Amino acid sequence: MPITLDDLRRFAVARSLFKPTTLRRALDRMGFVQADPIRAPARAQDLTLRHRVKDYRAGDLERLYPTLDVEEDFFLVYGFVARPLHTLMHPRSEVDVPAEGPRPWSSARKRQARAVLEFVRERGGVHPREVDEHFSHGKVRNYWGGTSNATTHLLAAMHYRGMLRVTRRDGGVRIYAAHEHGPEPADATACAGRIDALVDAAVRVYAPLPSACLADLVRRLRFAVPQWRGELPNALKRAKQRLAQTRVESTDWFWPADERPARAEVPNAVRLLTPFDPVVWDRDRLELLWDWVYRFEAYTPAPKRKLGYYALPMLWGDRMVGWANVAVERGALKSEFGYINSRMPRERAFKIELEAELDRMRAFLQIGA
Repeated sequence: MPITLDDLRRFAVARSLFKPTTLRRALDRMGFVQADPIRAPARAQDLTLRHRVKDYRAGDLERLYPTLDVEEDFFLVYGFVARPLHTLMHPRSEVDVPAEGPRPWSSARKRQARAVLEFVRERGGVHPREVDEHFSHGKVRNYWGGTSNATTHLLAAMHYRGMLRVTRRDGGVRIYAAHEHGPEPADATACAGRIDALVDAAVRVYAPLPSACLADLVRRLRFAVPQWRGELPNALKRAKQRLAQTRVESTDWFWPADERPARAEVPNAVRLLTPFDPVVWDRDRLELLWDWVYRFEAYTPAPKRKLGYYALPMLWGDRMVGWANVAVERGALKSEFGYINSRMPRERAFKIELEAELDRMRAFLQIGA
């Protein structure tokens, strides 16, 4: 039987929103979880994991981070990367973090980095404030046009380069320690093998992918491996040859070769997803699968917002039916809803499942009704 768009829709939901498991197993299966600092009502990484980890509570990832086999780092964007995947990306070239552009380090910056690295090694782990108090690097103009602490910029660049790693967070602030990465690939074949493994890891997180979205995904790996950005076009060609694929309504779709879209089954549950959840992360794919244009409006001026500051896409089974804005006020959960068809689904089962999802959100946030 030919694969239909309905099959792909169910497949996208079922493979990503797998049966909840332990935090370690979920992180190992996903390989990457995007991070975001906004809390509405919790950070994106926590909102993503609550659907995939049994009895997950907001903040568990940060609290348990030192005991887990993950690293904070850039992959497609910034987030939490499984350590085997992290190893594939390093050592990186001497460039600044993606937001600052792929600028090579000056001789002065290299000298500063060596001095800071020695300081961190002597102490074993440091708060950025300690480094700043010792070196007093001053202020710099940041990517957004404002001023930032130069030490913070340097530490972030050293972290991106792989000279440092984040050992934990202290009140949300990264605590850094020195990091020794492994050797570079021995030859071109080994390099291609690493890049292909990174592509496959990205596809595992976000499949099934239409052709244009797959190409964008591979291009985004320039953040993971700036040293190999010139190799990514060939990596895309190889990926299209080894991934499973089909054409649906004039669009080519790709997914891991060992998975079967037609076998996907989706429970009849309501789930409120963070805007950064793998199910909805690629907005073009979302529109193709659900015929709905969703926009993240946290940085849109309030008068121009149509959905809300941090609207959570609302999934019912494999149907996208609306969105929710959720907040904690005076120790209670406040929720407001909007619907794609301008009204709530009429089925009684929807109301029951929506209330069950709100109860799960309260448990996740550890608040009362």
